[in-house]
Amino acid sequence: MATTECKTKENSCAEILSKSPVFSSEVVNNIKEHDQVGIPLQTPWTFWLDKAISGTTTEEYKANLKKIYTISTVQSFWAVFNHIPNANEMQIRYSYHLMRDDRYPLWEEPINQKGGTWRFKCHKSDTATVWKEVILAAIGEQFSDSLAEGDEICGVSVSIRDRDDLVQVWNVNASLAMKASIVEKVHSLVPEITFLAEFYKPHQSHHAYNRHR
Repeated sequence: MATTECKTKENSCAEILSKSPVFSSEVVNNIKEHDQVGIPLQTPWTFWLDKAISGTTTEEYKANLKKIYTISTVQSFWAVFNHIPNANEMQIRYSYHLMRDDRYPLWEEPINQKGGTWRFKCHKSDTATVWKEVILAAIGEQFSDSLAEGDEICGVSVSIRDRDDLVQVWNVNASLAMKASIVEKVHSLVPEITFLAEFYKPHQSHHAYNRHR
């Protein structure tokens, strides 16, 4: 079980976000208790936080990532989710990632590099709703029936931008994306939402892929 990096003032997410997800020892103990007795997830999932900084290398990006917590039950998910700022409270250029197991939200990682993301551009007023529904679907394995055989959802991200925001659903095999119906599934999760754009992008097609290390 990973422990939060938001324990001390010097290493607090208060320095990063408008509202701080500082976890007191009481909250951490509560999360741990939920992980021991709660309804187990199929796999653990890890919350990450990062800030987009142009020109960073892969290793610099990885070093700047903040691991919030790794959860393994439904109850510990809510214990963490309810103690960090909502997506609509985050500052511009920050992102949350919820990744399967403890994998890094990094294109170049060997476990991720053959995959890609379905990308949904959201009106800012819709971001928090889309993020919540999509991560609940991810941890509940609700995307399984919308994937091609042999593929898997490995993460979900929300990125806060100047004009609109971006929610992404990560998969492990970009070559199978055309056989999936993830876009339709997301629409069924948030039928009242109209996205500004929606498309799939393989990690290896990004101009920043293979950043100088």
